[in-house]
Amino acid sequence: MNVLEVCIILSLVFGFGFLCYVVALVAALLRHRPGTAGDPAAFEWHVLIPCRDEEAVIGATLEYLRDAFPCAHLWVIDDASADRTADIVEAAAGSDVRVHVVRRVVPQARTGKGDALNAGYQAICASLPADADRERVLLCVVDADGRPSRNLLEVCAGPEVFGNPRIGAGQVEVRMSNRDQRDPLRGRGPVANASAMLLARLQDVEFRCPISAMQMLRARSATVNLGGNGQVARLAALNEVAAGTDRPWGNALLEDYEIGLRLMLAGRRIAYTTDAWVDQEALWSLRSLLVQRTRWAQGSMQCLGYLPRVWASRHFSNAGLLEVTYFMAQPWLQILGTLAYPAPLIVLFANAARYPQFTVQFLRDGGAAMLGLYLLIGIGEFAVWAWVYRRRCAPGLSRRHTAAIGIGLTVYAWLSYVIAWRALGRLVTRRSSWPKTRRNAEMAASVAPDAVPAQPAVRATAVH
Repeated sequence: MNVLEVCIILSLVFGFGFLCYVVALVAALLRHRPGTAGDPAAFEWHVLIPCRDEEAVIGATLEYLRDAFPCAHLWVIDDASADRTADIVEAAAGSDVRVHVVRRVVPQARTGKGDALNAGYQAICASLPADADRERVLLCVVDADGRPSRNLLEVCAGPEVFGNPRIGAGQVEVRMSNRDQRDPLRGRGPVANASAMLLARLQDVEFRCPISAMQMLRARSATVNLGGNGQVARLAALNEVAAGTDRPWGNALLEDYEIGLRLMLAGRRIAYTTDAWVDQEALWSLRSLLVQRTRWAQGSMQCLGYLPRVWASRHFSNAGLLEVTYFMAQPWLQILGTLAYPAPLIVLFANAARYPQFTVQFLRDGGAAMLGLYLLIGIGEFAVWAWVYRRRCAPGLSRRHTAAIGIGLTVYAWLSYVIAWRALGRLVTRRSSWPKTRRNAEMAASVAPDAVPAQPAVRATAVH
């Protein structure tokens, strides 16, 4: 057996294993059934909104949340914003006792989202009476551009989520609010706009199909992850994680996954539901997406230090241990994959240049079929999500559009290998600071200022 055959066979084995995983994910997603709603009045609701330079979106977000969830308290953590974010929030707080501002100032501020959430957690704890039942106090984390579905409280109060006393936290599905927006980059031409529209759609497919399916499988192994947007947690569970430190959230770049690990290590289970969701903006810029995903991959690598505690914990089943280990190893496996998966093609082209007759004979003797199967698996395991998305989420998509999404998903998935190397480089050089991701409204304003309406001028009237 020559080197080319060995490379192809090994790649097929690895690819077939991942293909089986994809099949299991698709089956879990398509067989999912909705749960039962509950009574929101059984709980006390608090929404945490960490903000840093969010004047472009925070006013509209507060207006939506005040209308959609009149029983909830809204806690905006202003992380030393350099723009008018604090003014906008304080104006809202001055006219609504349910809106509260938590001000952070440098040098304590701008030290990470985990620290900002801890400041909000501390403010909520200080506001509660000593005899408050913290099992029924729920904290929901929403990004400054987030739009939770109006049924979120009913769904989270249901028996599959916080109606079950074993559940310490829950995560709702994430959707892209601008997935159908046409001409997102005004004045940039048809190619740039088509690319931005496709990128937004790919992010919507990613969160609503493969990520949702992964969460459904994780529910069976009791290892559901929390996301940075749309996570809900019991205050009592956060108290257990904080263990008297007033800091349940850590400072990893992937603080959402880290808090989920901490809750699981404390013996709390996490639920996942697609019956409620949170809409957020998809990024229109590939460069911004690479920066965001590199941060996520680096954060996952940072969480590798939790693995010994996970393996020693009695709160994880064997399936749970395997799932958590696989998730933490994923960036490292992608780095190895960039070396292993291209090897058959590299060897094939090298042999074709040096030994053309041998290569032709190899292809005739079954090598072409083996190589075709290799390529089919490599593309099909990603492109299949376009069909699943059309069936489950967007039945109005044309077949041509669905095919384009499938091709885009394959390229989109290949970017993860580039992202893994970028994250490794930052980890090795010990770089952990990140610039804030700019909102689409900010980027659009920098191109066409007249296209984006400005927030109304306000003056601070009160701090709550």
